[in-house]
Amino acid sequence: MALKRNILVLCLLSFVLCPALAADNVKDLQKKQKKLQAEIEQTNKMLKQTKKDESATLNKLQLTQQNIQNQKKLIRTLDNEITALNSEMTRLTNTRDSLQQVLESHKADYARMVTESHYARVQQSPLLFLFCSEDFQQLIRRARYLQEVAHFRQQQVQRIEATQAEIDVQNNLLQENKNDKQQSLNTRKREQENLKRDERKQQTMLTQLKSKEKDLSKKLQQQQKRVKELNKKIDDMIRKQAAAKANLTKEQQLVAGGFEANKGRLPWPVEKGIIIGRFGKQQHPVYSQVTIDNKGIYLQTTAGSKARAVYKGEVTSCFMVGNTYAVIIQHGNYRTVYSNLSRLQVKQGDKVETKQLIGTIFTDPEQDQKTELYFQIYKDRNILNPELWIAK
Repeated sequence: MALKRNILVLCLLSFVLCPALAADNVKDLQKKQKKLQAEIEQTNKMLKQTKKDESATLNKLQLTQQNIQNQKKLIRTLDNEITALNSEMTRLTNTRDSLQQVLESHKADYARMVTESHYARVQQSPLLFLFCSEDFQQLIRRARYLQEVAHFRQQQVQRIEATQAEIDVQNNLLQENKNDKQQSLNTRKREQENLKRDERKQQTMLTQLKSKEKDLSKKLQQQQKRVKELNKKIDDMIRKQAAAKANLTKEQQLVAGGFEANKGRLPWPVEKGIIIGRFGKQQHPVYSQVTIDNKGIYLQTTAGSKARAVYKGEVTSCFMVGNTYAVIIQHGNYRTVYSNLSRLQVKQGDKVETKQLIGTIFTDPEQDQKTELYFQIYKDRNILNPELWIAK
């Protein structure tokens, strides 16, 4: 019986030593789920700030497409979470059942102990057991025996109580996992319905926008022309600044080193937002034959939001392009560019800290109330992909 109990204890250890991995996996998935739900909520907030009519716009289409992407990611995350919860529930059930076997073993040992004839006699009259001693030495031995029996009985009771308490813990954890699973299933069902709704909206908007191809093509050409002018002006200024300050001071070298060390961890240039236009060449969201070549990323946010510095540095330029401002901040031989600002909170020569506010992002009434920051990163004269530098 002792061997059997030892085997059960070893099995229990194998169950108890691994659960942290499964629990961490579920927690990570739940954290990812909350993040995606927050992004969907943010996108819906931006959609509410668009024009209050049913007409299709490129802005509404892009926000809806972003929601669809996040909803698909969320459904996949929920599927993984449900699978992880099922595995965790199986493990908890196995642990509980093994504990139940250990409990029964402890109870059986205790029952045998109290039913042994000699122990039963001692239980009925311990004083008589002592007084029947043949001499003082036997009296001492019998007294010690009674103490050991009482101690062993107390240990068995404690083992039974501890095992029962652990079973109760496992049952509570099992119920929590069942509740989490049901919540995840409900969320998944709701998101699937939202996904179907948004996919229908997306298809309707695409049809409407393609029917306005002539008008949209004209607007697209105008936008591309403005962006080209902006990129040229920024590029010229970056080249001049890089050429004028080829040799960095020790302080600038330290700042550049810190900037580089934080690749992939820099804060976003907006507190809350989504990437609506990615770096490099890509297909237009409506016209498959049109290719866009972005020299930075476009981050859309809510009206009234402000741009912020992604790292400490010095403001080297504040200038206007059309009716909006752009700001260049130097971080050693790196530079970050923040364009499409309506008001500035910094000026040339200012030293700024990480996350310091730079200015208010322009909300365009002619572009369906779109609030969009154009963000770029340069190293010397070379333009970089900002998505590789900001936090995931």
